[in-house]
Amino acid sequence: MEAHAGLFVGLLLIVFAISREYTFLLPRYDFIFAAALLIQSLLIIFKFETMSEVRAITFFHIVGFVLEVFKTHPSIGSWSYPEFGYTKILGVPLYAGFMYASIGSYMMRAWKDFELSIIHPPKRWLAVLLASLVYLNFFTHHYIFDFRYILIALILFVFRKTTIHYRAFGGVRRLHSSLVFFFFGIMIWIAENIATYLGAWQYPHQSLGWHIVHPQKIISWALLVIISFIIVASRDKAWRGLER
Repeated sequence: MEAHAGLFVGLLLIVFAISREYTFLLPRYDFIFAAALLIQSLLIIFKFETMSEVRAITFFHIVGFVLEVFKTHPSIGSWSYPEFGYTKILGVPLYAGFMYASIGSYMMRAWKDFELSIIHPPKRWLAVLLASLVYLNFFTHHYIFDFRYILIALILFVFRKTTIHYRAFGGVRRLHSSLVFFFFGIMIWIAENIATYLGAWQYPHQSLGWHIVHPQKIISWALLVIISFIIVASRDKAWRGLER
């Protein structure tokens, strides 16, 4: 089931690896974008993803691409896409949105495959507000105080009673929501190291050669996971009935 849920992520990493050697006469970024489009189309054609899920994934595209444009701007320079590509807009290749969409795709598939359910969730309006503040802080911390640790404290407090129940190994398991967020943060950080090693994007300290991404990025990814989780969970009608 894990492989089923992570199919989009796995295929995208394979495309990154293939594109190091073979791009079939296309600029690398354009090849990756074309391959990502093909993968997404096949997932829809073979009903791996429904149109409702695709609409939600499109939202991940938009959220991720806006963040990418800001973070890669020369005045910010958090990371970059140094290679040429016809499908680059404002310095960001269009395949970048698929990387965020792959996280959303994984969560939506896992929600079904593992029969996830939320126990004692916070009010949805409060969760959405926190997710919005986390997303906003990704931008504003470059200009004002970085509120991430304050936001983490608020999230831990708001989700203090929330557990995630899922079905695996023949039974129902449960984890505290904070462990789920942290676990996913680690998994994305591992995937990020693989992706940067394969040249999907580049951090400033990797300009002269690949180096491991600083483990501190796990916190950033965990925060992004919280945003993604709330987007996906908000689609679950059961949340309204379970709110406390």
